[in-house]
Amino acid sequence: MTKTRVVLGVSGASGAVLSLAVARHLTSADIEIDLVVSPAARLTLAQECGPDALKELRQSASRHHAPADIGASIASGSVPVSGMIVAPCSMRSLGAIAHGLDDNLLTRAAGVQLKERRPLVLLTREAPLALAHLRNMTAAAEMGAIILPPVPAFYLNPLNITEIADQIAARAVDCLKVCAPAAKQWHPEPEANPVERFESKSHIP
Repeated sequence: MTKTRVVLGVSGASGAVLSLAVARHLTSADIEIDLVVSPAARLTLAQECGPDALKELRQSASRHHAPADIGASIASGSVPVSGMIVAPCSMRSLGAIAHGLDDNLLTRAAGVQLKERRPLVLLTREAPLALAHLRNMTAAAEMGAIILPPVPAFYLNPLNITEIADQIAARAVDCLKVCAPAAKQWHPEPEANPVERFESKSHIP
């Protein structure tokens, strides 16, 4: 049986930890990863996650492609993948995707998802947002992309950055609908009093 295959694009926006969290969720669901990491993302990974982050990311992938390799398999709609996540998605990559520039493998693979009507999830990372950013998000959404800014689920009372990143990554993977839902769900009746939980454990540093 052929395994489910998903493209993971990593661009140079802050929030590199999101790429690692997404990769872990995909791997735990036994989903093959085609990885594309931009040059700027390599720098961000090293600065935010340490010198071994890129190696960890590549080890989780079934295939990793150079951003300049526009002849890679994932540049063609004839190759059956189940969707793509860009985590994090810089405003530069968003703009290129929104306007169909296809100027590197990451943006080309994203464009392929749109033209083939496959899920494309963009973890757009910037704040505050300029009008150009908002218009590019609208354009991408009108073409079918899912815009998922990495906003913490404060209602789940996360205890640290790892919990925040894991929940956002799980939501992104859930948007692809390629495996059982992984994100924590809101329950009207909490299992424990949030105040007691904060008192018993350290909060976000």
